[in-house]
Amino acid sequence: MNPSPRPLPHGTPAVFPLNRRVDPPASGSTAMPAVRLREHAPHALHQGDRVWQETNCYVDLWIELLHGFGLDPRAAFGFTVTQDFEGDQFTFFKFPLEDLDRLYGTQVQELAIYDSLEARVLAQTTRGHTVLVEVDGYYLPNTRATSYRREHPKTTVGIDFIDPPARRLGYFHNTGYHLLDGEDYDGVFRKLPQFADQPDLLFPYVEFAKQARPALEGTALVEASAELLCAHLSRRPLSNPISHWRAAFPEHLETLLERGEKFFHPYSFNLMRQLGANFEFLSKYLQWLGAQGFDMPPAIPDAAQSIASESMVMQFRLVRAITRGRRDLCEDCFDVLESAYEKTLPPLAALAL
Repeated sequence: MNPSPRPLPHGTPAVFPLNRRVDPPASGSTAMPAVRLREHAPHALHQGDRVWQETNCYVDLWIELLHGFGLDPRAAFGFTVTQDFEGDQFTFFKFPLEDLDRLYGTQVQELAIYDSLEARVLAQTTRGHTVLVEVDGYYLPNTRATSYRREHPKTTVGIDFIDPPARRLGYFHNTGYHLLDGEDYDGVFRKLPQFADQPDLLFPYVEFAKQARPALEGTALVEASAELLCAHLSRRPLSNPISHWRAAFPEHLETLLERGEKFFHPYSFNLMRQLGANFEFLSKYLQWLGAQGFDMPPAIPDAAQSIASESMVMQFRLVRAITRGRRDLCEDCFDVLESAYEKTLPPLAALAL
């Protein structure tokens, strides 16, 4: 097992090799691209006083990736108003690709893997693009506290630098930028001996992000963001999704009591965390709009933040109940959540009329 880098104090810039070549090598050339050091400190959304420090791998990745491009990801969070209860989970919220294109000139395309993942990643990173690929978290040293060398979760990383001869790569993941090498490199690219015994193993789903045009700035960025918010509000749920969750929760609770704490963790990730983190970002986004000069009553972002906080309260309360085998319907938590939703979306939609 290769040693992983020591974790950096929160907010400390990470300094790693970064491929800076924009054009591909000349035909027939085997020279590696020029390398400089990337300095990357987490975006403000991943620092400071946050209820949900991590949300989901895709949103956290894009926050840091946009930040790494020198862009402000806060302008893109209008889509959070569309989150719904999907029957067994809350919407796994993700930046709409068309919003990223409009606001930042960042285009995302599917990357065809027609020979090897490593070769295709090298081809795109030498062009200055970032490759978004689903990998096995077992080989990501930045997850030492959770899955590294223990579990095999699927997660998305943004690779912007690889050095095949040295077997190392730089990647965005969760709330920062990281480096891996050696056996972890071989694991990410499926070059370990055990993968040779699986010739029919499917390629992962891979995308690449490129800056196709200059990003909007200043007033143009703010106005486009507000226009996108109005469009997303027209797609918001027709009724309170938390009320729908509340109606389904007694059945969920029976399953939780039956399957215990092991099942609680994925349940809480897909319900309490997705709900709470989504509305915490909505709160931060509405505060950002207010700071840009929009008339935003503080009560609306405060109500959205209340959903974030109460979701965390419910998570802790429910895990205690499951551990003790106690049937707790969390009625008062649902009261707070339902009320906060009604104080967030309807007033916000009324402002957009």
